[in-house]
Amino acid sequence: MAMPLRQTIKVATYLIEQKLRKRDKFPLIVELEPLFACNLACEGCGKIQHPAGVLKQRMPVAQAVGAVLESGAPMVSIAGGEPLMHPQIDEIVRQLVARKKYVFLCTNAMLLRKKMEKFTPSPFFAFAVHIDGLRERHDESVAKEGVFDEAVAAIKEAKQRGFRVTTNSTFFNTDTPQTVIEVLNYLNDDLKVDEMMISPAYAYEKAPDQEHFLGVEQTRELFKKSFAGGNRARWRLNHSPLFLDFLEGKADFPCTAWAIPNYSLFGWQRPCYLMSDGYVPTYRELIEETDWDKYGRGKDPRCANCMAHCGYEPTAVLATMGSLKESLRAARETVAGSR
Repeated sequence: MAMPLRQTIKVATYLIEQKLRKRDKFPLIVELEPLFACNLACEGCGKIQHPAGVLKQRMPVAQAVGAVLESGAPMVSIAGGEPLMHPQIDEIVRQLVARKKYVFLCTNAMLLRKKMEKFTPSPFFAFAVHIDGLRERHDESVAKEGVFDEAVAAIKEAKQRGFRVTTNSTFFNTDTPQTVIEVLNYLNDDLKVDEMMISPAYAYEKAPDQEHFLGVEQTRELFKKSFAGGNRARWRLNHSPLFLDFLEGKADFPCTAWAIPNYSLFGWQRPCYLMSDGYVPTYRELIEETDWDKYGRGKDPRCANCMAHCGYEPTAVLATMGSLKESLRAARETVAGSR
């Protein structure tokens, strides 16, 4: 299953508009980071390695909303850090939803039950809860006990209150097909979250743990075995069919990091939210002054093992739109998943 039908139609319309305007680079979704502070210290994340003065900063509402509007993207993923630590995060969400942007608020859910009443259910809004495994595995990945149980309780309450809830699961070389299957079965069948996003971990330069990131062949083998036996068709995965083909080695694509730009306290980040080759103040400068051709597997050694959605999901989406066969395939899966 890909994204919901209404969202699929909006994104498809947006892509057609870009083609008619003959734009070769445009954003599908903005990765918005209105703060870097977090209430957890995950081993695979380098965001809280910033100096204390930076961790205290919070992006003003007008700046956050203005960046999204400047880009023109139809979707926004709000991350961090932990966005629920931002005192005005509800206002950022409210203003973006009012402009009919599809907003995903990424959270570890430690504060979700306390802050949930500040938000209103909407087809344009979803909580995206990070779940990296079942209890023991997830708590180990975030270096704190009890986080999995709190996240599960928050997901259940959010669903009861009428919110859309998606999940984001990152997998490392310590994972096996069985651990992937176990957590996705639980999210899909027991918690019944609306959609699930999956990604092989990327080796952040500042991440404390640099030993457990997946290589390309490891990634393909992991997902090929995890998707077997009808799992891929059964799980409510929030990805295009071609990106799932990419994960299990049935297709390969170049990186299109320009389609998921990152905006943070420092500005627009080159070239993507996983790598930092400097910042520029405007979206136009990011697109026009970045040498996009030098990034991607086979071009930059930092990209050698990257198969993350931020670089390759957009390529898969564009390839889908450029093929009648793949468009029909994606449409069938969307319709089937919406029943």
